[in-house]
Parts: sequence; C-alpha cells; structure tokens
Amino acid sequence: MAKRYYTLDPHKYDYDEIFGDEAREAESDALLQSLSDPHIVKYRTKTIKSGNVLEVEVYPIWETHTSTSRARKTKESREAQKRLNYKNAVKTVVRLINANFTDADFWATFTYSEKRLPKTYADAQKEMQKFIRRLKHYAERHNFPPLKYVYWTEFENDEKKGKHRMHHHLVTNFADRDKMEDLWGNGGRNNVRRLVADDSGYEGMARYCMKDPKGLKRYVASKNLKKPQITVSDTKFTRRKVNRIIYDKVNPYSVFEGLYKGYQMTDITKKTSEYTTGAYVYVKMKRKE
Repeated sequence: MAKRYYTLDPHKYDYDEIFGDEAREAESDALLQSLSDPHIVKYRTKTIKSGNVLEVEVYPIWETHTSTSRARKTKESREAQKRLNYKNAVKTVVRLINANFTDADFWATFTYSEKRLPKTYADAQKEMQKFIRRLKHYAERHNFPPLKYVYWTEFENDEKKGKHRMHHHLVTNFADRDKMEDLWGNGGRNNVRRLVADDSGYEGMARYCMKDPKGLKRYVASKNLKKPQITVSDTKFTRRKVNRIIYDKVNPYSVFEGLYKGYQMTDITKKTSEYTTGAYVYVKMKRKE
C-alpha cells in the first residue's frame, strides 16, 4: 500500500502567516530541530510563469497528519479566511496581467462628469460593460487584435454633495489610445498611459487597483486571457538543499538561476514557522533581456 503524505495547500492556507518568522537565527537550536524533523519526507516546488515573471515556492511535505495540525488551526477565524481570499485574488490578477499584457498596452483611469455620474455601483458596472462593448465593436471593425481587458470599479462617498464618486481602472490591449478616450463618452478627467513593467512586471499597478474593495467584486477580466503556466515538482529540492539555503551555506542566486536558465533572481524570502516544522522559500525572478 502506497504511503500517504501531507502538505498544506497554498490556496487554502496562507504561507505568509503559517511561516511567519524570517529565518534569521540560523544557528538556533529551535531552527535546527525544526529543519531536522524526520517527518519531513521531501520538499515540493511550485513554479508559476506569468509573462516575463517567474515565481518559485518551495514548501515541505510530511509523512504524518499531526505535523500540520497546528498550522491548520490558524485558518479557523473568519478574518483569516477573508485575508487569504484577498491575497489569493491579488495573486491571481497580478499573474493574469503579467501573462497577457506588455508595455505596448495601456492602463487607463476613467471618471465621470457631474451630469453623467452613476447613482449606484451597479449602474457604474453597467456603464463600464457598455464601454467594453463599444471597444470590442470598434476593434472588430478595424482589424485590431481580439480585445483583452481587466477592469476595476471603485467608489467613495462625497459627503458634501451626498453622492457616490465612481471611477474605473482598465488594463487593455486596445490599440488606439485617443479613440479609447473618445469612446468613453462620460466626460471626467481621464488618464490613459502605456504600461511600464519593472522587475515584478505590472504587480505594483495591479496591487494599487486591487486596494480597498469594500466587499465588492474586485475585478472583471475578459474570458480570452491566457492562464499562468503552473508546474509542480517533488524532485527539484532535497531537504539538505533547502536547509543549506536557510543556513546561508549556498548562494541562492546561483542555485535558482542555475535551475531556471534564462531568468534572473530579483527577490527571495526564507521563512520558518512556530506552527509546524520545515521552511518555506519564495523566490521571484524575471526573464533576462
């Protein structure tokens, strides 16, 4: 009978909370005991490719359910679940944008004139959907590439005037900046600019747009977006190799850049946990120019 192993699903458990301790005290007895736990049978490596950005998550697999029992209890509160849902939504939209858009595409903010201001959030969403249909129609008539987009609707209360202020953020491959502004048709102070990637692609812009959702739908995306490429391996990292990274016995740049040819490492996080044994390593890389 095959042995059953246990791990914590990153979609269901927040590794940033469970592995909440930066691995600084490399020589401590507690860390030595944690990393030497015989119940850790191996480490799993999850790789996510989104456009020019590559993320690597390395986390332990145990041979006994009790090794994860304390960590599982951290998910009990409703607030913890809400935080995890939000973090997962941010990761999803960042990866979608990195996988589908380039510096040739646009990030736009559209607002409303006083006369055109929607009365409710639902009205603003309907107005945005009509705008998307106008963009699609124009793109089809003028042989533009099929329209791709991600958009957000934000609102705030204008207490002085007793109104809801609405505006929209849009990331799109629509090819004509001036025509896009013309097709908006709702007035306001609008801003359309080219996307500019940094080492993390468009993560900063996406996180800005995902802020303060107020319990509403955080984003709307076209159905023709490519999904990030996700692969999982249980053979890339041994326990010894992970321990050497945690103990700073090896240069992580040479390790990860040797493993992922054509990519340059831009960030690394190494964490341990008071809830379970082992370590968690998160690495971000970018494709070399």
